Amino acid sequence: MKISMAIGAGASLDPKRLSRHVADLEAAGVDMLWGGEIYGFDLVSTLAYVAAKTERVQLMTGILPIYSRSPTILAQTAMTIDTLSEGRFILGLGTSGPQVIEGWHGVPFSKPLGRTRDVIEICRKVWAGDRVVHDGRAVSLPLPEGEGSGLGKPLKRMGKPYRQDIPIAVASIGPRNVELTAELANVWQPIHFLPEKFNEVWGDPLETGGARRADDLGDLQIVAGGTVALGDGSMVDSVRKGVRDTVGFYVGGMGARDKNFYNDLFKRYGYLDEAEKIQDLFLTGKRDEAFAAVPDDYVDRASLTGDPERVKERVEVYRSVGVSYLDITIPPETENPLEVISQIKAWAE
Repeated sequence: MKISMAIGAGASLDPKRLSRHVADLEAAGVDMLWGGEIYGFDLVSTLAYVAAKTERVQLMTGILPIYSRSPTILAQTAMTIDTLSEGRFILGLGTSGPQVIEGWHGVPFSKPLGRTRDVIEICRKVWAGDRVVHDGRAVSLPLPEGEGSGLGKPLKRMGKPYRQDIPIAVASIGPRNVELTAELANVWQPIHFLPEKFNEVWGDPLETGGARRADDLGDLQIVAGGTVALGDGSMVDSVRKGVRDTVGFYVGGMGARDKNFYNDLFKRYGYLDEAEKIQDLFLTGKRDEAFAAVPDDYVDRASLTGDPERVKERVEVYRSVGVSYLDITIPPETENPLEVISQIKAWAE
């Protein structure tokens, strides 16, 4: 397995600190750096900056929402950063959710599967260099007759990209989205991943999308992992609380009562009663109680915490289900964080 880490520049951005940080991570052997984009600093500009400050490490958008930019702009963005980084870029895409897409971008959260397919297909048409004609489920190029001015015509990209086969990653957890990911993408980025539940929860949609299961992933790469805390005591307790609070927030409050993708995933993991309890508590304003209701069993398996031997065993579990990039988070209060990264990398290789 390779090692990936998030650069964590969505809410604050100090260019000198970021430059030192990514240089240190690259020197420590991290294989891929990625970042998210919600409603803070934009990810595209940040990764272009990181590309200039690094030499070897891969870079991934994890994720760019498919509703925040037109499909052709996404394609242009990918070929620009890939060219600037000399072939180190992965275009990571995802739907985000209605709260962000409609509340921040002012765009209807409609036809997520169709739009994901259209965006991927249009990107690959742009990179191929042909005139882009696409009659999709959510996006058509040029605009069909009766829409717009009627003056649109098929165009093709200008310039020569570094690669015409830029890898595409999709962040997905729902069965139909995962099926689509297996069919069309090169990389899969799930969230709240439990390796023990791999085949039970995702095996069928992965197989339907591309005959890929834990023992036969084909060319599909997986990015998944957890927060690292080696040893015992307050550091481990703090990390476990962070995992508990984060998943409690997603399961309890990321979406409406009847439309929460993360709550649905928690139920598919087997935590049916817990998922309902967490959501009930969260939506009635009892956040601390909601977070406390996240079971220890989940926290044990969703984090890389405890004595080194246990963490080493957990790393092996991720390897056993075919994870390609062990995605790790190192808490800022960690002593000698680069040494911890090097240790995890040694276990993963």
